[in-house]
Amino acid sequence: MSLRLVFMGTPDFAVPVLEAFLGAGDTVAAVYSQPPRPAGRGHKLTPSPVQAAAERHGLAVRHPVSLKTAEAQAEFAALAADAAIVVAYGLILPQTVLDAPKFGCFNLHASLLPRWRGAAPIQRAIMAGDAETGVCAMQMDAGLDTGPVLACEKVAIGPRMTVSDLHDELARIGAPLMVRAMHDFAAGRIAPQPQPADGVTYAAKLARDEGRIDWTQPAAAIDRAVRALNPGPGTFFELNGERIKLLAAEPVAGSGAPGTLLDDAGTVACGDGALKLVRLQRPGKGPVPVQAFLNGHPLPRGTRLA
Repeated sequence: MSLRLVFMGTPDFAVPVLEAFLGAGDTVAAVYSQPPRPAGRGHKLTPSPVQAAAERHGLAVRHPVSLKTAEAQAEFAALAADAAIVVAYGLILPQTVLDAPKFGCFNLHASLLPRWRGAAPIQRAIMAGDAETGVCAMQMDAGLDTGPVLACEKVAIGPRMTVSDLHDELARIGAPLMVRAMHDFAAGRIAPQPQPADGVTYAAKLARDEGRIDWTQPAAAIDRAVRALNPGPGTFFELNGERIKLLAAEPVAGSGAPGTLLDDAGTVACGDGALKLVRLQRPGKGPVPVQAFLNGHPLPRGTRLA
């Protein structure tokens, strides 16, 4: 059965889901996305990835500032959708909007609910050292990712997996999962299941200063932060008054006072173990391998990083 949908999303994570529904033959009556934002050195207004994809398919795109007004809610209801598909949209949906489509509103969430409800589930799963995560198709309610779940799929988090790697894998498996779950639900083949009360965690929004490296932490924890927080908001340390971005690293054997360089090749002692610096970036410069960085800025053994 073909569904009449409203699609609500903004970042590139949402694009495969939009295209999967179009590929399945569903009708997208309208796309809702955050408005174009200044980007690049010229601060040119740039449409979101979802808007760009929608326009390639000739779909109408809307950018309401809020969905809380009677006018915005009436325009949404007039679309007479079977369901709204929401993927990292960026606006809160009031109850009136949640109730407007025939079947309701449904979200693709990048975690195995109820673990990592909230804004940054992919990054938090890596930072916590989780062995696995996944995606869930859920029916939305007024709470924060608290609605009943239609279907989930798991993904192992590899020991060197970065946030970009995991993001792409979750987007890849999430798109067909969402299409399959919605069609099964509309046909009465599956029913939403309440989330368990146990195991709830919250993936708080990432703060800029979370990227400041604390060398007293275990090397494994710092490594996870580097893999989770780059490219944004980024991990960094202070050196000679400069904020140096640490873009890649790997745990290695070693011990010493935390933050101390153990050799001339960029191995830093941590609270437990050591971390080999792999790729660095100075302010206003491009990323470089550690050896290129050290060629221009030698850091002798015993140097302390803040």
